[in-house]
Order: sequence, then structure tokens, then C-alpha cells
Amino acid sequence: MSTPKPATPAIVAQHSALLQTLPFSDTQDFEDARRGLLGTREPNAIRNAEGTVVWDNDTYAFIQGDAPDTANPSLWRQSTLNAIQGLFEVVPGIYQVRGFDLSNVTFIEGETGVLVLDPLVTEETAAAALELYREHRGDRPVTGVLYTHPHVDHFGGVRGVTTQEDVDAGRVPIIAPAEFTEHAASENVYAGTAMARRSAYMFGAALARGPQGALGTGLAQTVATGNITLIAPTLDITTTGQSETVDGVRMVFQMAPGTEAPAEFLVWFPDHKALCAAEDATHTLHNLLTLRGALVRDPHAWAGYLTEAIDLFGDEVEVVFASHHWPTWGNERVVRFLSEQRDLYAYLHDQALRLINKGWTGIEIAEELKLPPALENAWHARGYYGSVSHDLKAIYQRYMGWYDGNPAHLWQHPPVEQGKRYVKAMGGADAVVDLARAAFDDGDFRWAAEVLSHVVFAQPDHASARELLADTFEQLGYGAENGVWRNIYLSGATELREGSFGTPTVSASADVISALTPEMLFDAIAIQVDGPRAWDEKLSIDVVLTDTGARYRLRLSNGALTYSAAPQKGDADATLTATSRALPALATGAATPEGLAAAGIEVTGDAGVLARLTAVLDPGDPDFAIVTP
Repeated sequence: MSTPKPATPAIVAQHSALLQTLPFSDTQDFEDARRGLLGTREPNAIRNAEGTVVWDNDTYAFIQGDAPDTANPSLWRQSTLNAIQGLFEVVPGIYQVRGFDLSNVTFIEGETGVLVLDPLVTEETAAAALELYREHRGDRPVTGVLYTHPHVDHFGGVRGVTTQEDVDAGRVPIIAPAEFTEHAASENVYAGTAMARRSAYMFGAALARGPQGALGTGLAQTVATGNITLIAPTLDITTTGQSETVDGVRMVFQMAPGTEAPAEFLVWFPDHKALCAAEDATHTLHNLLTLRGALVRDPHAWAGYLTEAIDLFGDEVEVVFASHHWPTWGNERVVRFLSEQRDLYAYLHDQALRLINKGWTGIEIAEELKLPPALENAWHARGYYGSVSHDLKAIYQRYMGWYDGNPAHLWQHPPVEQGKRYVKAMGGADAVVDLARAAFDDGDFRWAAEVLSHVVFAQPDHASARELLADTFEQLGYGAENGVWRNIYLSGATELREGSFGTPTVSASADVISALTPEMLFDAIAIQVDGPRAWDEKLSIDVVLTDTGARYRLRLSNGALTYSAAPQKGDADATLTATSRALPALATGAATPEGLAAAGIEVTGDAGVLARLTAVLDPGDPDFAIVTP
């Protein structure tokens, strides 16, 4: 393991200035984050069935007191708040466990049991949270589960709180926004390998926890590493105003698609005067484009739904809580919080478009546009997870795409070829490193990173360039207020110093793959076809589903795998007959005659076409390079 280096005078000066400009004397968040504490889990280490620790909030115990030189004091403050763990009463009848995973799990007590809202990332952490709840509130059975949206930290622990048998028997309804399953599966499968690799940077998977390492993500600390599960919803919420009562708990839903997730709802609990804001109003500026990669979110719609929430519930609401961070109490404070969150997304959207229409590019807008003072000094609007910088670039991308209109940027060289040319033009690698070292000493880490990256891509084995680039990333990490930026910079430094750490985070689990519709499964296979290798290959496969009666014809031609559910002429080269539940075996490495037979898939016709199809598949690389070519 490499030894981290101290903060430079430039970073120390930056932190000192920030301490003078932000309202650090405001301690309301600390009061709110500790309010209603009923008990903690001590020690906090949560283990899987094999005894491996999958989560341990105690490893963040070092985050207390004043910020060290190697941590942005604003991020240190946020991480201190996020490290607070335990079971908390939101209001009588509603309880949250915080600090057990990336997200919060909320328990709403009913007439005979308890509803579970957003059961964390993993089965193990969700089970531990339920155990802590029952320790203080009694051994109540789970009588319902809610997923507010299809990100894994809001459904992955479901098998830790209920079973497929109870769901199938109708004892435990699972409530989710319409199209939940499609989005949960597609986001974790289609670009799942790339997202998982980048998530390892984003969440600091390989970083040691400490003042010079991982502090958290700003949204919470990090992601548990246990078993990710999924049970499909049994009740879809489709319209705003839809009301449901489960175990005596009355709920009114507000749809918010295209905000923090493509499918999302907020939940009003009228008997408690409590609003669950899901992930649309938290104590941070959120991502409009998460840095692991995703579809760009709609800040205009986001602001509109927060206005709607105020209009629908603002007269009565007494507490707002979310799937991350801590609640806000009192009608006046809640409405102000929701209004400022609304104004935050509306301001970024509208001002970005104003400047776009004046010819500004995304990077120019991100560099120059500042928040109004009231939002700049609102702790919940700070860029701990999202950031003003990358959110503004996302808005530009949403409306204008990758091209900024400058012909010089229409057909640029890729990074390696750019690097070779820049390094040659600047007098060779050693000269560029000297230039970068001067920039580093001056505190101009952004320029040092840019020119050193050209050297590393032009000459990956240039030791002094790699070393100085790692040092530069480290300082940028120390200075970052955004938890994800810090993790990304420090992860880049780690890989330059120690080599690739791959993808230690889990991508699509078997439960997620099993949730794929047949069409989505065929798409997931098609994405893996190595087009050039398959140019001359032609084959057809029929897939017959015995439980639904559906029949599909898959064709591979001209390097593309396509499918149709319409009646087809003639016979396919081979036919696969299976149930819908058996079909995902095609995507789990069992696509051999023997493997398919074991999964309950019958193959008739020319079984050799399966081998021909498998031969042209090219799965993603979970270890692809990021900071090197």
C-alpha cells in the first residue's frame, strides 16, 4: 500500500478561506440528525452468512472534531452528520434506521405489523436494521414493503425483511412506481459493467477509511458489500393522488418520474402529517447526471414536482423525511426546505438555458455560474453528492449533447493520440512534467492534472509523470467539498500508484437479471455481440414460453441480434422452450445445451447454433482502464 501525502499549503489555505465564508456556527442539522435516537447497534459490524463483514459504520468513528488539513471542512461536517447511526423516531409510528448502508430504511407501524420503506442495498444490512427496530419496538411482522424508486439502495435488501413466499401468498404487498422493474433491471444490466467499474471510483471502494482516504459520498458513507436481492412489485402506483391503505396505514402517492430516477414517487402519510420525499429533497444538491453514468435527469420536472408537493401537502405537513440524511420538522421549516430545494433545481435549469441561448458551452457555464447567496449558504443545497459544476454540464448535455458547436471539437483525436501530440508540441514528456511540477507547486492542480494526463496517455510507463499525477489527484481530492469527487480523485491516485483495483462492487445480481422481461433479456444479449466478429454469421432461434404462450424469433445477421414477437415464416435453426422464470439462464453463463437443460430449457433443432451465438459474444470488462490508456 502506498503512503498518502500531506495537504499542500494551497489546499490548507483553501480550507481556511471556506471556514470563514460558510455558516459553520449553524448547528441545527446536528440537532435534527440526533433527534429521536432510540438506540444504536454496538458494535456496528454487520456480517454475511460466511462471517465476512459487509458493513461497519464504526470504521468512520475517526470523523469527529475539527476537519484535518486533508479534508474539506464542509465535507467533513457533512460526513460527521452522515456517520451518526441508529434507530430514530421520526414521529410516533414512523421510525428510521440510519447509518446501516448508503440509504435509510423507514419503518411505518400498522395495525398488526410494520411496513418497510426502501430496504437498503443488501439483505444483511436490511435484516440488521429490522433487528434493531424490533429490539426497541417489538417483534412486529412485516406487512408491506415500498420501493420509492429503482436504484439498488432502495430495494436490494428486500429479502432481509420479507420472503418470496410471503409476497406470493399475498401477505406482504410490494408497492412501487409503475415501470419500476424495467428501470431497475435495465440500469443494472445494459451498461452495468461500465457503471460498476465507475461506481468503484465514485464510492471509493478501494480507499482506506481515514482523514487521508474515504470520508463518505456526501449522500451517506458508502455502499454495503453484501447480497443484493430483488422481489418484483405486486402493486404499481400509476397516478398522483392514488391512495392505498396497507395494514391500516393510509398513504397518498405523488408521482415524480424523471427526477432522481426514471420512476419515482413521494409518499404522504396523512395520519402522521409526514411526507417521504424519497430522494427528491435531501440535504445535498443531488446529481442531475451521476458520475457513475446514467441518463441525464430533468431538473425542470424535478423543480415542478417539488412545487406540486408543496401545493399538495404544504398546508398540513409537519415533518419531511427522505431515503438519505435526516428529517426536517415543523411546517414552516419543512416548506422552506422544500422551497429552497425546488429553487435550487429551477435556478440551475433556467440559468443554464439562459446562457446556452447566449452561446455559452457547458464547461463555460459550469465555471462561471454561481448560486444566489441564500442557496449558497443553505447547507442542504451544498454540492456534497451532486455539484453545481457537473450538474450544469449535465443540463447542457441534456439539451445540446456532447458537441459544443465549435468545429475544432467536432472530430478530435482520442486521448492517446492527443497525448502524443501535446507532449511532442510541449517539448517532450520530461519538459511537460517540469511544467506540471511548477503548476503543482503553485497550487494549480487542475492544470497539472490536465498536462500530466497527456503524458500518461502518451507514455504510460513514464514513472515521474504517473507519480506526480497521483500526487495531483490526491490534492484535488483533499480539496473537494463533493464526497464523490474526493473518492474519484483519490481512487485515481490509488490506481496510478498501486495498479488497477478492478470492480470490487457488485453489478447485476441474479435477482436483478431474473427481473428482466424477455425483450430486455434479448437486448442484454444483443449488447454483447462482437459486431465485426459476427459480420458473416447468420442464425435464427425461436424462444417459446410455456407459461405465457409468447413466441419470439431471434435473428443474428450483419453483426446485429434482433428479435420479433410477430408470427414468422418457416422454421428457426433451433427452438428453446422454457418458462419465463427459466429464461434468464441464457444470461447467466448457462447457454450450453447441458446448462440450459439443467435450467429447465428444452432445445430442439440444431443445438450448434447456441455455440455459434456464444462464440461471438463479448462480455464487458470489469477491469477496464480509467486513468491510463
